[in-house]
Amino acid sequence: MVQLVPSQDEVMEMLKKTGAFREGHFVYPSGKHTPNYFQMPLAFRYYDTARVLAVALSRLLRVEPDVSSVLPKVAIISPGPGGIPVAFGVREALSAEQIYWAEREEGKRMFRQYINKGEVNPCIIVDDIIRSGDAILETVELVRELGARVIGCGTIVRFRDSIDKINGDIPIKSLVEFDSKFYEDGEECVECKKDAPTEHVRF
Repeated sequence: MVQLVPSQDEVMEMLKKTGAFREGHFVYPSGKHTPNYFQMPLAFRYYDTARVLAVALSRLLRVEPDVSSVLPKVAIISPGPGGIPVAFGVREALSAEQIYWAEREEGKRMFRQYINKGEVNPCIIVDDIIRSGDAILETVELVRELGARVIGCGTIVRFRDSIDKINGDIPIKSLVEFDSKFYEDGEECVECKKDAPTEHVRF
């Protein structure tokens, strides 16, 4: 039986079974090559998997005193559409009062209109995967502009070479910490040297 906070190996097995994690030879639009590829929304197609992951992440967040002391008067925020299923799952698990998500428009991350300064509860930022942390940091700035404070941050998967804290003291909780391998081009790529078939991916 899966525990409420499954191990990293158990989470990776879920991601593999749902197709959210794949191994092979992938080429990103940037030209970078990698032997691993995450497409996290595929895991959230399945209600049971989505619930297990969201509950597990919520439990990691709940143990933080800054979070537990203000529940349920918190806002769950996703940096973009990809993290929306995570945000809704965590919101339900924590019985949080608010949920928001940002979007990119003309190269800038922003919230929808009619979110007014001062009306947003203390914020927990969640996402499905953190590759660099840029989206998280941009969202932190949006939250500050609204006069709200960030009290927690979590993700299903975090690349080990990405940020692990925000505001210098708020740890990013994750169910999986993954050692990513990227090659700048085909000349450096180990898979290319093996003549492994390539698959071009969008993200």
